[in-house]
Amino acid sequence: MNEEVDFCIEEAKERMVKAIAHLEDELKVIRAGKANPAMLSGIMVDYYGTLTPLQQVSNVGTLDARTITVQPWEKAMIGPIEKAILTANLGFNPQNNGEVIRIAVPPLTEERRKQLVKQVKTEGENARVSIRNARRDANEEIKKLQKNGLAEDLAKDAEAEIQKITDSYNKKVEELLVKKEEEILTV
Repeated sequence: MNEEVDFCIEEAKERMVKAIAHLEDELKVIRAGKANPAMLSGIMVDYYGTLTPLQQVSNVGTLDARTITVQPWEKAMIGPIEKAILTANLGFNPQNNGEVIRIAVPPLTEERRKQLVKQVKTEGENARVSIRNARRDANEEIKKLQKNGLAEDLAKDAEAEIQKITDSYNKKVEELLVKKEEEILTV
């Protein structure tokens, strides 16, 4: 019976790790006033009729703290890349010189910073909900095992372990949010 309990705990832990990874990915996309190639990670470019991620048709990097550069591997792709950046509606105005596209990242206004902090908090709450759902599912599975003959003290120990894991992952979420908020609010 102990193997089944361990499996429930590991499965819950795995789901919580995925929630944290998803939160980290979402926070990378939220810009904090300085240039970051991850800001363009969701952009899809029309590559000869096929929608392709920007990173697969060009080299994306930063020139300095306020400039992102996109260097297409084929010069013919400059137009479609520029169009994709504009239609992504990220608030960027790409400029090209025929070989490289430069994107100046404008400084954030106070109002925009507050909006971004709200967005960060929303993403954090989504991560917390995922973590709580993982805890709930694991606890339900433990209760089923208990009905099927698992000792009550083992069930209580398992639930306590799951709660301890949940608390540690919620703390990680909080640390990520504080760090990102600080990054956004730093002028």
